[in-house]
Amino acid sequence: MSSTHVGSVDEFEHGDRKITTVDGASVGVFCVDGEFYALENECPHQGGPACTGRVGGEIVAEIPEPGKRKQERISDDLVVACPWHGWEFEIETGIHLGDDSICLDQFDVVVEDDEVYVTG
Repeated sequence: MSSTHVGSVDEFEHGDRKITTVDGASVGVFCVDGEFYALENECPHQGGPACTGRVGGEIVAEIPEPGKRKQERISDDLVVACPWHGWEFEIETGIHLGDDSICLDQFDVVVEDDEVYVTG
């Protein structure tokens, strides 16, 4: 198992990300409320660079029946959308928003002496 240095904690603010390589795999490292998460940067849909897309809050809606959206809001939970086709994944888990059987692989993140590392 190898460890890849990503950067200093000070280089990240809430919602920031860096793309790095861990054991030959492209990985997106995200900062969410001071916590770090690392996800594979390959969308399971068609292999797009999932971690390079838009980062924002999850849209949460109350839909009592198809076509009848009652209320909609943006949650504080950050998601990343693959730039190729818009598939969205929870940053904290890598799980696809529409089908929880689909996910991006997660990598372990370690912070030591204010430096961020990802292990593969």
